[in-house]
Amino acid sequence: MWPRIDGRRVLALGTPGKIRTWLTDLTLSGAKTATAGLLPLDYETEGEEVEHVGEHLILVNDAGEKAATIEITSVELVPFAEVPWEFAEAEGEGYTSIEDWRETHRRYWSSQGYEVTDASPIVCLHYRLLPP
Repeated sequence: MWPRIDGRRVLALGTPGKIRTWLTDLTLSGAKTATAGLLPLDYETEGEEVEHVGEHLILVNDAGEKAATIEITSVELVPFAEVPWEFAEAEGEGYTSIEDWRETHRRYWSSQGYEVTDASPIVCLHYRLLPP
């Protein structure tokens, strides 16, 4: 189960440390407006439902403290091989191509103990920052 703050689910981007700080900063700057989750790892093993449009989540920093509130603006469940370039670009992490996005995410999820296939279900979330 994901942590809750003020009754809302928490969104902690990436792994703790430099990566989480970088991804949170990208979101706070407005450069990152999307994030991907691997359905079996990020939802099913956590016993969590996929987010829904209009849901508000608490974005946390590396210390687990509230950094901002975001609103989900789009949710799509897409096979890994069909994640579009527009989504990868909205992640704001500087990918040079969809192949670059796929290789980076495949490596990340593999490091978390999950081997990704072309059919692996990916939750593609678009979001926006809400005013403080």
